[in-house]
Amino acid sequence: MTVMESTSVETDACASAPRAHPRPEGRDRYTISEVAAFTGLTAHTLRWYERIGLMPHVDRSHTGQRRFTNRDLDWLAFVGKLRLTGMPVADMVRYAELLREGEHTFEERQELLEATRRDVKTRIAELQDTLAVLDHKIDFYASARRAPERPCA
Repeated sequence: MTVMESTSVETDACASAPRAHPRPEGRDRYTISEVAAFTGLTAHTLRWYERIGLMPHVDRSHTGQRRFTNRDLDWLAFVGKLRLTGMPVADMVRYAELLREGEHTFEERQELLEATRRDVKTRIAELQDTLAVLDHKIDFYASARRAPERPCA
């Protein structure tokens, strides 16, 4: 999947699998309520993303209403993945800024994503350890229930 900034000719490949768009390229003009319904984000969040610089420039209709494109949907899907990593909003905004600045920021973007990847791997290891503890406790209770009753002493 390719993510392209509306204000730039630069592309940035997303790590996630391609996602079907509701409309084909060329007929992809979505209102904020349609994007909210499709992404699960609120209109307030979409406006906030735009205000803080996380969302690229969003085109407007002749009446001033936002008109999102499939590229915007792709970008929002990528931002959603970044959110799931626990990446701070400030880092997501920095990534978006670097993307808009162009190819000379590839190394800095890569470093930002690699740091996030390290954090995710650490969290995964912590969760696997936590899962092992839960499994141990569950096994303990399951085997205690199967054991014959012991007379009270």
